[in-house]
Amino acid sequence: MSSDFPTYAPSEEHELLRRTVRELAEAKIAPFAAEVDEESRFPQEALDALVAADLHAVHVPESYGGAGADALATVIVIEEVARACGSSSLIPAVNKLGTVPVLLAGGEELKKKYLAPVARGEAMFSYALSEADAGSDAAGMKTRAVRDGDTWVLNGAKMWITNAGVSEYYTVMAVTDPSAGARGISAFVVEKGDPGVSFGAKERKLGIKGSPTRQVVFEDTRIPADRIIGAEGTGFKTALATLDHTRITIAAQALGIAQGALDFALGYVKERRQFGKPIADFQGVQFMLADMAMRLEGARQLTYHAAIKSERAMSGEKIADLTFVSSACKALASDVAMDVTTDAVQLLGGYGYTREFPVERMMRDAKITQIYEGTNQIQRMVMARQLLK
Repeated sequence: MSSDFPTYAPSEEHELLRRTVRELAEAKIAPFAAEVDEESRFPQEALDALVAADLHAVHVPESYGGAGADALATVIVIEEVARACGSSSLIPAVNKLGTVPVLLAGGEELKKKYLAPVARGEAMFSYALSEADAGSDAAGMKTRAVRDGDTWVLNGAKMWITNAGVSEYYTVMAVTDPSAGARGISAFVVEKGDPGVSFGAKERKLGIKGSPTRQVVFEDTRIPADRIIGAEGTGFKTALATLDHTRITIAAQALGIAQGALDFALGYVKERRQFGKPIADFQGVQFMLADMAMRLEGARQLTYHAAIKSERAMSGEKIADLTFVSSACKALASDVAMDVTTDAVQLLGGYGYTREFPVERMMRDAKITQIYEGTNQIQRMVMARQLLK
């Protein structure tokens, strides 16, 4: 067997990026994480630091003024920011979520108009698919878009929209042909300042409190006809294709939150003494740590594997199992994150249950990764369907 095959691991450039993001996150994001959570405020310090370092939307291609980072690099950025602050990691993650539909299906003029400001850090881009009665059943949406000459008029409301009110741009899915079911859904770019756009109150959440989650409401919102993303009736297809790529970023967020909790727990058990010695010397604690690290590394490898497939797919290659691996890594990484953060709280004992230490925040932040961008029950349905094709 040849010994010159490439190592199944990130490149030196990827690892350099990891060190760069980790240093930035520890210096400029982590110090504000508890305050952002406590006050339920947007992490402006994180946005400023990420924009200054050109790490807020690294996936945007160079042709539109972006860094042109590959999908694995994007995963690493999100992972390392999430290690410090889950809320802050939604800045690069949601910028990708909002822009992937434009990258996949948008015309060249639309890409130039909306990707360049995101690349420059002048605007963020959110994704508006879910509604109050259309969550897992996204095709059951009611928001309508009606053509009127050279404009579209939108009416309806989207729910659970991450960074709503902060983002300048929104990818919005709306029904353009009610008789066609999922094939009657189209995708549009809507701007925050468009007439008739408003936002509901911020949701009061268990975790990721620094990232505002609000309704986005459209009341006779009139937008130019050229803001449609792709052909009329292709919106739902674009939405599903988008999630094949962006579920991987949620896995990355879950990995980072879990790694942050494990790292803190490791430091704690080395210092905490009971019965005359560090609790790290007890085999029961060691077994917990080993299981946490083992499962986390397994989820990381699957997530990186999925990211590489995502990158190949974005480059035009047909990847038959992308849907499966993206669902698999999202479900696995988020389940692992919930387990690892819960164990981290347990390892800290009573201290872990207090806000004096970050692991309780990490546990609360981890929970949402099992829910958004498709619940883990939905992910298992998706995986099963792929297997049974």
